[in-house]
Order: sequence, then structure tokens, then C-alpha cells
Amino acid sequence: MDGAPGGPQRDGARGNEERDAVVRWTQRIGCGGRHALEEGDMFNFWHKRRCTMGNQRGFTLIELMIVVAIIGILAAIAVPLYANMQARARIAKAQADIRGMASAVSAWTAHMGTLPSALGLLTAIATSPQNITAGPFMAAIPTPPSTVWGAAYSYAINAALGTFTISAAGDGATVSAP
Repeated sequence: MDGAPGGPQRDGARGNEERDAVVRWTQRIGCGGRHALEEGDMFNFWHKRRCTMGNQRGFTLIELMIVVAIIGILAAIAVPLYANMQARARIAKAQADIRGMASAVSAWTAHMGTLPSALGLLTAIATSPQNITAGPFMAAIPTPPSTVWGAAYSYAINAALGTFTISAAGDGATVSAP
């Protein structure tokens, strides 16, 4: 009664059942069935070892190097764009500051009848020749956007023509307003 339940089993039959179960399992996970279980050469050994590692996952060194290279390329593109955007923001701030100061100088001139001799006068209360008090025309004189732009905005008066110029230079650009 070989092979009957509870009776002695032949080693060969039991080995074949186990082997068939392993073959079905390797076919289910995509490791090639009987090919992975045949013995004899190094390829089969490594193939069997790879299939028995199951769900162990990870990144190879090549994959990690590719990711690092892609990040490096993106950084090489993004850093100059970011620096350019910062420079444009500083220029826009300088332009807005100069427009505000030019408006305050125009208001001072309309009130006093002359151009102010310095930008600092725009923050003080002024009394016109007709004894009318006004001001301050600005809460504070703005400072340039960064140390690249220098210490302060420059203010020049052309008394003969009755004009003025406010300017700032930095980041390879000069910003001015008449």
C-alpha cells in the first residue's frame, strides 16, 4: 500500500510533489518554472537565487546614479533662473521706490514752489513761502534692494531747467526717473 494515506511514502513521489509545488510557485511569481530548478550551471544557480529572494526590492547603483544626474541637471537649470528672477525683483523694487520718491518730489515742488535740495527733506514737515504747512511727503526714504545696489539712491537737481533725476545702479542695471 505504497502511497496510501497513513502508509509509507516513497521518497521519489514525495520529492516530485514538493518539486511540482515549487515549480508552480515559481511559475506564479514569474521565475521560469522548471528552468529555475534545473541544476548544473552557474546561470541556473543565480536565477534560482534571484527567484527565491521573493519581494526584496531596492535600487541599483546605476539607478541611483541616474537619479543624481537628473537632479544635477535640474539644479544646473534652476539656479541661474532663480538668480535672474532675484535680480529682476530687485530692479522692480528699485523702480517702484524711485517712482514713489519722484511723486513725493513733485508734491514737494507743487507745495513749496522749488525742488527739494535733498531727498531727506521729503520726510519732514515743510512750510511754504505762503506760510502753509504740509508734509511729510514720505514716511521714510527707501533703501536700495540690496548691498549690490550701493548705499543710497542718488538725487540730482538741474536748477536751470527745474528738473531732477533719482537713480540707482546695481545688478548690471541703472534705474532712474525724471
